[in-house]
Amino acid sequence: MIKYLAAAAMLLNHIAAVFLEPGTVLYRLFEYTGYFTAVTMCYFLVEGYEHTRSKRNYAGRLLLFAVISQPPYMLAFGIGHTGQLNMLFTLFFCFLILYVQCDSMMSRTAKNAAAAFLVFVTLFSDWALFAPVFTLLFLRARRGGGQDRRKTAAAFAEAAGMFALYNFASYYEVGMPAAEALQSALLSSMGIIISGLLILKCYNGRRAAGGRNFSKWFFYVFYPAHLAVLILVRDVILNIEG
Repeated sequence: MIKYLAAAAMLLNHIAAVFLEPGTVLYRLFEYTGYFTAVTMCYFLVEGYEHTRSKRNYAGRLLLFAVISQPPYMLAFGIGHTGQLNMLFTLFFCFLILYVQCDSMMSRTAKNAAAAFLVFVTLFSDWALFAPVFTLLFLRARRGGGQDRRKTAAAFAEAAGMFALYNFASYYEVGMPAAEALQSALLSSMGIIISGLLILKCYNGRRAAGGRNFSKWFFYVFYPAHLAVLILVRDVILNIEG
């Protein structure tokens, strides 16, 4: 259910990006709500890595749907000229970071160098730097085996703090007054905080008893599908207005 909430939050964020006027109250509300999603996806990526039966198949699914999602992603957000990759590519790179850190036979120095390179690669994708850092925070929280609620809470707190600090600097740099920039930055981090509270309160470390196959494939298919629907709706609206 937490992952379904993440999908809904992402949809609101993308509705804002495609249809709403930047800077409006509704735009900000939908935008900030969407920040719940990325950190949640990173958390469950770490969980999935620990529990999956086949890491190769897991990585293959991420890469396949990342490729499928790229055309609608570029059409939806009009960023084809930048070459930015979609979030599933980011999660694929984060998955590779997990593999390097957990299962590769490289030396510690080589592991760190490879992970740093993969973090750099995310500069060309959505949620650059933040997603791999979130992933590493959650991996660190799991070190030693199992779930440690205190370490997980600390990881979410660090993630929220870093995100708020980055947004404060970004808002202030473009001329927003310091008090307003601080308020906006704190509000932008609420999605991460709510994600942490829900996971700590409601997640028991086990998959749902029913609908496992449906849920697994739903989250892969939903990403390109909802982008395609947004494009279709936008084109219909433009044709009507035209």
